[in-house]
Amino acid sequence: MKLIVGLGNPGKKYDKTRHNMGFMAVDLFSEISQIDIDKEVFSGLLGRGKVFDEDVLLFKPTTYMNLSGTAVSQVVHYFKIDVSDIIVIYDDMALAPGNIRLRLNGSSGGHKGIQNIIDQLGTKEIKRIRIGIGEPTYDTVDFVLSKPGKEEAPLIDEAIVNAANAIKEALKSGFDKAMNRFN
Repeated sequence: MKLIVGLGNPGKKYDKTRHNMGFMAVDLFSEISQIDIDKEVFSGLLGRGKVFDEDVLLFKPTTYMNLSGTAVSQVVHYFKIDVSDIIVIYDDMALAPGNIRLRLNGSSGGHKGIQNIIDQLGTKEIKRIRIGIGEPTYDTVDFVLSKPGKEEAPLIDEAIVNAANAIKEALKSGFDKAMNRFN
């Protein structure tokens, strides 16, 4: 079973903000794969289905970004998911708007959501898809919790599409092939 996790903050207030890129990518993938994310369990929203004959869970923690690992660890332990079968999608200020980067593992790079997942699961060996939102031009918290501007919005929308397609490619052909195609 594969677990695809999109990171973000719950509620209308945070809808379509830079910090919710993970939610948006998983929502788009749920449309593509026809998996409804409609069950409120494990401190989040969960959908379950099949993609390429693979059992897949789509999950959006509703614990707020900094406590994402608490919710993710609940899903991982309940379904007995191996860490190698997890992909986490989230925003990244180190990448320019519109860019995505797939990685097999690594540090959090200062992202508190992925850091909490690393802490809760006890490993940095977590596959991830990072969606570029660019460097803040003002207060970091205000920046990540605001919506992209007119110039960057189309680039970020394209990155969300690419992230959803990268998930599909990873499930179809493996994460290494998805990295070769999308990095």
